Amino acid sequence: MFKTWKSFGLVAVLALVVAVLAACGTNDEGDNEDSGDTGNSESASVGDGKDIELVYVNWDSEIASTNVVGKVLEDLGYDVKLTSLENAAMWQAVANDEADGMVAAWLPNTHASQFDEFGEQVVDLGPNLEGAKTGLVVPSYMDVDSIEDLADEAGQTITGIEPGAGVVAATETALEEYDNLSDWTLSTSSSGAMTTQLGEAIGNEEDVIVTGWSPHWKFSEYDLKYLEDPQGAFGEEETINTMVREGLEEDLPNAYKVLDNFHWDISDMESVMLEINEGADPEDAAASWVEENADKVAEWTEGVE
Repeated sequence: MFKTWKSFGLVAVLALVVAVLAACGTNDEGDNEDSGDTGNSESASVGDGKDIELVYVNWDSEIASTNVVGKVLEDLGYDVKLTSLENAAMWQAVANDEADGMVAAWLPNTHASQFDEFGEQVVDLGPNLEGAKTGLVVPSYMDVDSIEDLADEAGQTITGIEPGAGVVAATETALEEYDNLSDWTLSTSSSGAMTTQLGEAIGNEEDVIVTGWSPHWKFSEYDLKYLEDPQGAFGEEETINTMVREGLEEDLPNAYKVLDNFHWDISDMESVMLEINEGADPEDAAASWVEENADKVAEWTEGVE
């Protein structure tokens, strides 16, 4: 009798040990399943705190667009970093996989040299804005309508932006191609200094000629006009394209979809630019626009899972 109970007790203990080991095995398997893929692909929670870096050139237009698309990605759960760089460095960062993308490629003219150098190393997602333009801009009250009619206005000086900018290079071409500009000077500075000088001249109703581009808030703030360009020094209308690094579609497919879908109008961009110019922080101006344009943002996030 004693042996029988002893045998029964041993069997019970063994059964309990087996049960515990089985439970532990089940838990371990479950933990492995829950851990998921430890690679770079996105989880079902969209961004899930993953890093994404967008670079941009420090122009008012690109500050607006980059902050807006950055806000959309942030709302989807990404840890977004926005970095301002000089033109060539912006392209190089995306080409070398140092940054994930940019929405600031002016083509086919303004960034022609950068596209020639880096175009085969990046993925072109196409235009995010159409109808962009560059040229020489003057207040509408000035009695001149064409570059070839310029004589001695504004002290024969054109106020430019940063050296190396596409619109500056085009202006240098114009100085060579137009005989009437042979004695003129191009004064480079920055986009901020250019708009300051433009505003001061308009306030005093003085002559001023600046390197200009649109979209830009100055066209909403002032009554301006482009000078006709019969020699074609500034080229035709441009698009602003989105460029991303190779491999982004595989690494961050949802972010890639947003950047691929991103497209808006000149009026959209200029409204954000004007709000920033009037004193709003770029992040706040972008957040306001995103909140007020939910339908358009929904188009950009279509297909995100």
